[in-house]
Amino acid sequence: GVRNFENLEKGLSEMNRVLRPGGRAVILEFSKPTIFPFKQLYNFYFRWILPKIGKVVSKDNAAYTYLPESVNEFPFGDDFLEILKKTGYKNTKCKPLTLGISSIYVGEK
Repeated sequence: GVRNFENLEKGLSEMNRVLRPGGRAVILEFSKPTIFPFKQLYNFYFRWILPKIGKVVSKDNAAYTYLPESVNEFPFGDDFLEILKKTGYKNTKCKPLTLGISSIYVGEK
């Protein structure tokens, strides 16, 4: 995942720099489901249930409130593909997984 890069474009550019010509970057990242009613159920779970479970298990409230916030702010789908193209990747693709909870992004040098 690249969601926690301090500077997303700089990090992706650096990944591209060290790839061999024709090499591929494959990124697995959280996404946002878009299918009704799964989207609504997932958002409710992710925002209200997961942080409570995380707090009980880890005793750290911040860790599990940060996750939904960071996923919500991260570009997904076509928006992320545009960033990949902007940072020098070609033949970019996105494959949503598990009804859109996560996605695999591929870009070639």
